[in-house]
Amino acid sequence: MIRHRRAHHIASLAALGLALAGCSAADRLANVGRAPTLSSIENPTTQPGWRPVQMPMPTPQPILSNSNSLWRSGSRAFFRDQRAVRVGDIMTVRVRVTDRAQIQNQTRRQRQNSDQMGMPNLFGLENVSAIARTGIDPENLYRTQSSMNSQGQGSVNRSEQLTTNVAAVVTQVLPNGNLVIEGRQEVRVNFEVRELIVAGIVRPEDIESDNTIDSTKIAEARIAYGGRGQITDVQQPRYGQQVMDVLLPF
Repeated sequence: MIRHRRAHHIASLAALGLALAGCSAADRLANVGRAPTLSSIENPTTQPGWRPVQMPMPTPQPILSNSNSLWRSGSRAFFRDQRAVRVGDIMTVRVRVTDRAQIQNQTRRQRQNSDQMGMPNLFGLENVSAIARTGIDPENLYRTQSSMNSQGQGSVNRSEQLTTNVAAVVTQVLPNGNLVIEGRQEVRVNFEVRELIVAGIVRPEDIESDNTIDSTKIAEARIAYGGRGQITDVQQPRYGQQVMDVLLPF
């Protein structure tokens, strides 16, 4: 019964995967010879899976203002600050990603065991003819020997670099004044679309006077760079191979 349920479950997953692959293949066939379409501009807060960010907040402090003063609390200049500060404002994010890692591990383990036991004297029974006819040597009644050798080696050599600018929109203002931002950029070259997504939390103090901020100053940063199109399709395994990689246990 359990095997039948498991087989039925695997068959259902396979059928679902083939159905999804068929729908995707139909969409791709409909766009043969056409450049991939760009995504429409949408409100990030209306996308599936979006939810407000909640972070530990300090105790609110009252803001003191003087009606007879032209100076505004928190301003860096006498005139109006042009930096992003409200929901819907736009700022420029300088994406600077330089990642290098070199890791090398080597492990080796070896063990040998050998045990031997004999009974040269066992109450005189070692000379009984019934035992002698069997050809048993009491000197070698028990002997074990084992050997184990394990060796592993691994290395990682990774180097990544991404340098670009992207405009981000303030989607939320946290109670302590920090800003939640999200920016999306799509560039189509021939039949390939490159996508860049930047999201995270920034402090207003880290925004420079020209309304830009470095990506290294974004907390909870989420930076994604990829694409879609003919070149990306060729680099991906076929749908059948991806389904089999998920379903096959070996």
